[in-house]
Amino acid sequence: MKIKVGFGYDVHQLGEGEELWIGGLHIEHTKGSIGHSDGDVLIHAICDALLGAANKRDIGFHFPDTDPSLKGVDSKLLLKKTMQLIREDGFELGNIDSTIALERPKLKNLIPDMQTTLAKVMDIDVADIAIKATTTEKLGFVGEQKGIAAYATVLIEKI
Repeated sequence: MKIKVGFGYDVHQLGEGEELWIGGLHIEHTKGSIGHSDGDVLIHAICDALLGAANKRDIGFHFPDTDPSLKGVDSKLLLKKTMQLIREDGFELGNIDSTIALERPKLKNLIPDMQTTLAKVMDIDVADIAIKATTTEKLGFVGEQKGIAAYATVLIEKI
């Protein structure tokens, strides 16, 4: 059995009146992610980690922000397609460990719903998805509520 590890990172600027999507969930808040797609940083970081582990470049290569058909796209569709890409190469996901950096809103009560949503999209067990949330103690663009960031590490294995 061959195992591989991948790391993903994504960041989006926050703007007034934009929708906030994290982990496949729409979250009510005064600010949301500015992006070509729905701006779901957690899903984007997971996609990058999966693609990197499988040596399939990155999310921007497969889903470029220059493609008008992807404007406003639901990132869950990108994640589903990413899983298809790695499975076509004979890989299966072992687990995900991820962190969302956001000052507000607090996410701890939403994490179980994020895990359930992502598990359904990826066709994996909820227990294989770890999601943590943190602030940056009011430091930097996250702390100043100008942006949101997410980090993900994945383990995949050749089946």
